[in-house]
Parts: sequence; C-alpha cells; structure tokens
Amino acid sequence: MCTSPEQRTHNRWPEPVVSVGRPIGHEVYGSPQIGFLTVPEKVCVLGAGSWGTAMAAMCAHRAATSLWARRPELAAAMARDARNVDYLPELSLPPGLRPTPSLEEAVDGADVVVMAVPSHGFRAVLAEAAPHLAAGVPVVSLTKGVEQGTLARMTEVITAVVPSHPCAVLTGPNLVGEIVAGHPTASVVAAADAGMAADLQQLFSTGSFRVYTNHDVVGCELGGALKNVVAIAAGVADGLGFGDNTRAALITRGVAELTRLGVALGGQPMTFGGLTGMGDLVATCTSRRSRNRWVGEQVAQGRSLEEITGGTRMVAEGIRTSAAVVELAARVGVEMPIADQVVAVLHGVTPAAEVVAALMGRVVKPELHGLS
Repeated sequence: MCTSPEQRTHNRWPEPVVSVGRPIGHEVYGSPQIGFLTVPEKVCVLGAGSWGTAMAAMCAHRAATSLWARRPELAAAMARDARNVDYLPELSLPPGLRPTPSLEEAVDGADVVVMAVPSHGFRAVLAEAAPHLAAGVPVVSLTKGVEQGTLARMTEVITAVVPSHPCAVLTGPNLVGEIVAGHPTASVVAAADAGMAADLQQLFSTGSFRVYTNHDVVGCELGGALKNVVAIAAGVADGLGFGDNTRAALITRGVAELTRLGVALGGQPMTFGGLTGMGDLVATCTSRRSRNRWVGEQVAQGRSLEEITGGTRMVAEGIRTSAAVVELAARVGVEMPIADQVVAVLHGVTPAAEVVAALMGRVVKPELHGLS
C-alpha cells in the first residue's frame, strides 16, 4: 500500500466522480485527490453480513473484490443472484465482486484484507486466513467489539495473530441501510502509520461516504465498541416509555463513560467527541435501524436474550461487549454505572424497570467529575 513516489505517480486513483445521494452498486464512485496513491489490485472482505457486504460492494468499484461467506449456500446464492438476500437484499452486487466460501481463494492475491467478522469469531477466522496472507498486507477491522476472555480490541487480536501485518480500524456512525441508500455518511480510518491511513482513506471514500483519518487507534476502536453498550441502555429507556430527556441524558453521560474508560486505556480525550465517539453514539442510540438499541427495547418489554437473539442472524455486539467493558473498567478502576446496569439487565440480575432508580439514586456529583 505505501509505495515510492515513482510508483505512486504511475498508479493514480481515478478522477473523482461526485455522486452524493446515489445508492452504492449503481454508480462509479470517486473521491477528491490527496496524493498519488497505489490502487490495490484486489481487496478481500471476510464476513458477508450486512456491513461486510456493503463494504465489499463499495470496494468493488475500486478494485477486484472477494467476499468470503462462511456458509457455502450463501456464497453460491450471492454469486447466482448478485444479491445477499439473507443480510442485505436491497443491494444489487456489482460485477467486480466475487463471493466465495473458500478463505484461501478469498485472501489469495489480496492487497488489503478487511475483517467484517463478529468479535467472537474474529480470532479464529483470521488465524485460518493467516497462512494465505501475502507478506505485509494490511488488515483492517470493521468490528465494533471487545473479545471476551482476553478483553482485547480487534486490532490487538490482529497483532497477536498476524504480528507482521500492519492493522487499522474503520469505524463511525455507519448504519448500513443509509449507506446503501447513498445518504451522506462520514467515518474514520485509524492507523498508527499515517501513510497507510491515507491510502485506506482513498480506498474507502466514495461520493457519499466521506472518510477521515486519525492516529488514535485505541480511542477510535474503544469508542466504536463502547457505544453499543450505551445504545442498549437507550433501548431499555425507549422500551420503558421514556422520552427525549432521558435519551439525551443517557447519550451525554454515555460519552462521559466512554471518555473515562478510553482515556484510562490510552485513548485521546478529543477522539470521544468525534465521529467514533459522540457521532456513533448519537446514531446508535436514536436510530430505529440500530440493532443494539432494539435489543435494549426488547429486553425492557420482557423478552429474554435467548428469544431476541434466536430470531435473527444479525449480531448485536453490545450483548457480548457489555460484560467485557465492565471487566475492563474494573481492571483500571474506572466507574461505569450505565454499563454496570446494562450487564445487570441483560443477565437478569436487575429488572429493566429498576434500572432508572439505580442510576438516578446514585450520589450526586459535579458534571465533569472524572472526565479527565
């Protein structure tokens, strides 16, 4: 990805084609030039859920793109119908996208590997793909979660499994249905290497999907993971019939929790006021499309986690991440009252109706207490 000036001069990105408001899969996309960057010949996306499928479709307008699906029948159906009926039926897959159930085939020859696998399967899939990765190929995480047991962020999992490969994270308020519809959307790609981040920024940017760069990998990754926990709390509030005041309080106090834990773990405070913190939190806590908000709403209405998760293929990362977040907070001595209550409700320790009293009855404090 990061090449010499001579190579970059002879491998320019296409001239920009502005297409704000047009759905992906129906337009050739481009973005403003930042420099002379190498166009990847092949991109590989591992994970054919809704976000992985949408990202693969966007990348297919830049380069030949493979999309790995765990289930052979899903890969075959996508190849036959040019559509992912199970996860993203509204999107017509572009000709440059090749679905496959073979990890080796998907990864072979890829210049960039994008991980769109849920946190609980992330390590195993990457370990299986590792022998087929070309040397030095960047691995980018789309996953907003924390690994149970190890409490590792996804880029930490990448470093542990394939230590010789650079890693990055793409995160932000990315509700897939709106991205597919072509609604203007902004996101962040974070990497320690500024040159690689700029390369990835160009790869992922489209006329309606604007990508910013950030060097704070820890903060960006934690913001994306922790906001899912607060979104479940927002859903509980919705399910209990509370209104905008309650939601606003949860969002702003949720930012306080994200910032406290994020800074304690090495993130930068400013990151949590940006797209991957406040931006993602607002979208996930308010949208009817939010899986995690929906889970909280269903729990508040008396449904069990088994009933909720058993009826959908979609993954709500906040369910698994919530317990890991509480454990992380305890490890570094950070107070996380909203996350604590989410875990208690999800695991049946506290009825949803009692959460409000538990939060409102806490000792009163100055608003900015413990933020820095």
